[in-house]
Amino acid sequence: MRIDLHNHTVLCNHATGTIEEYLQKAISLGIDIYGFSEHAPMKNFEDGYRLTLDNINLYKNEVLHYKEKYKDDINLLLGYEVDYIDDSYLLDEIIKDDSVDYLVGSVHYLDKWGFDNPEFIEQYQSKDIDTIWQEYFEAVYNMVQSGYFNIVGHLDLIKVFKFLPKKDIKSIAYKTIKAIKKANIAVEINSAGFRKPIREQYPSKELLELCFEADIPITFSSDAHSVEQVGFEYDKSKKLALEVGYTKAVYFQNKQMIEVDI
Repeated sequence: MRIDLHNHTVLCNHATGTIEEYLQKAISLGIDIYGFSEHAPMKNFEDGYRLTLDNINLYKNEVLHYKEKYKDDINLLLGYEVDYIDDSYLLDEIIKDDSVDYLVGSVHYLDKWGFDNPEFIEQYQSKDIDTIWQEYFEAVYNMVQSGYFNIVGHLDLIKVFKFLPKKDIKSIAYKTIKAIKKANIAVEINSAGFRKPIREQYPSKELLELCFEADIPITFSSDAHSVEQVGFEYDKSKKLALEVGYTKAVYFQNKQMIEVDI
């Protein structure tokens, strides 16, 4: 069973291609379960890289339209990728929407610093890299503790520009991994990292091993922002999962976890 749950649309203002084109590509690749998880609007915060509040219904209606149109070819799911800074930025229109199949929780900001945005890369030079990593995983921990999310998005996104800590990465992430297990949510193997300076999937093999040891379920994502990126490096992600020991993956329908063979 092939899964790809974390994908975007033009409504996030930094992607290309139509929803139908993404779906047709997914079908051609033999993807069984495909999800759109558009960058959700945030309360009192706008960076130009997300769905706007007035486009929520447009997004939902389009996804649901194509879900019906292609129901005999693919299982299309409706999700959101929700940026987490703290609970005060979350919108009830997203968090409490019963029509949503799943929520991907992601950390892209540390104190409103967009650390994965090349526009702000110079700020790494003025900070201690171990401190940055610790702050990042503390932020992911807080996100997990909020209880709102089904999937942790790109678990170690902080490595995107290849600024790696001196401290052992497993020890930095350990508390967060334990929290993910306790919350009974999944971690995605996100292949977008292969397109970034780090040139590897999120999470790293060593963190995925930690997830496996903690019996945390996984899912798969290409984090596509263009039609060409749909299903990107899936075979590498699958191979890694099997090497670590995973034989099952999960997806979510109506926020219920469903396990399938990889």
